[in-house]
Amino acid sequence: MSEIAVAMNETHAVERIGWLRAAVLGANDGIVSTASLIVGVAASSADKAPIMIAGVAGLVAGAMSMAAGEYVSVASQADTEAADLARERAELASDPEFERRELAGIYEKRGLPEALALQVADALTARDALAAHAREELGLSDMHRARPVQAAVTSAGTFAVGAALPLGAAAMLPLGQLPLGVSAAALCFLMLLGGVGAAVGGAPVVKGVLRVASWGALAMAATYAIGSLFGTAVA
Repeated sequence: MSEIAVAMNETHAVERIGWLRAAVLGANDGIVSTASLIVGVAASSADKAPIMIAGVAGLVAGAMSMAAGEYVSVASQADTEAADLARERAELASDPEFERRELAGIYEKRGLPEALALQVADALTARDALAAHAREELGLSDMHRARPVQAAVTSAGTFAVGAALPLGAAAMLPLGQLPLGVSAAALCFLMLLGGVGAAVGGAPVVKGVLRVASWGALAMAATYAIGSLFGTAVA
């Protein structure tokens, strides 16, 4: 196998950025929001049944919200990409010579001599003119293309899995240990998620762990304080 073929088979962490971002966001949100909800309700001196009902409702509502939010957001991005591609396709059809010079100009700015830049532009245009202009002018490629359904399903599924973790811990703990126990379990889950997400993405593991754990601890502390405040007021 040639060196060029070997290089083409090389993979990078950035190739996983689309689904990895949605997965980490969904799972992190599921753990933090559900654990914070359980801790906040438990701190208000509620019985275990309403705490569990609140947790299940938070899981279902959160998963649906994540799916809808990701789909709408990424679908809007996909619509913009489609409009840009349609405009580029029309420009290629109406003035191919201008588009050829424009593509060559991009390579000249990157350091290629004019003659070589034109050769590269001609070769890429002959193979797939639209793909070449989409990549070089618009920064679009199959690797980074918006995929609304994938983002929605990934976010909803990972949110539900993340939310089920503190919910399961709450189901096994006695009422008096819920706030502390769920908080500790959620922090462990968050640190594991941060470490795995960083490792899969090729980022520093310790930094990923500390980042998700610190924000999760802050969220649960805030909801515990609010729950305690309202519970005392009602009492």
